[in-house]
Amino acid sequence: MDLTLHDYRELAEFRCQLRQFLRFSETRARELGIEPQQHQALLALKGLPTGSHPTIGELADRLALRHHTTVELVNRLETAGFVKRQPDPDDGRQILLHLTPQGNAKLRSLSLAHRDELRVKGPELAKSLRTVLRGSERFHAA
Repeated sequence: MDLTLHDYRELAEFRCQLRQFLRFSETRARELGIEPQQHQALLALKGLPTGSHPTIGELADRLALRHHTTVELVNRLETAGFVKRQPDPDDGRQILLHLTPQGNAKLRSLSLAHRDELRVKGPELAKSLRTVLRGSERFHAA
């Protein structure tokens, strides 16, 4: 089954809604004096799943970045005072990343703003996603 013009419009609307939220996120981060990728790293570290270790490798996986790119990102976060590196008490060869009080405060401020934005814009984003998914179900059912 091929895509219809309607399918393309649904995908375009979802992409538009998603991009508007991402644009908000990027703008808000910069307004608060942090780069968007730094914000993403802080959130990824704070929101790691239970059982995950806050290492460079884990952060690289969560952000879909190369290891050396993640090292540079963490270096900038450390210089800014948002994270610190500490040896793992269980395995001294491994270095763990921890948010500093300053990093936690910055992340909290950004997360509150994002939650507020999602309360306003989230329903429209969710609606467009549901529409695209329904179209996808029709496509696979045919």
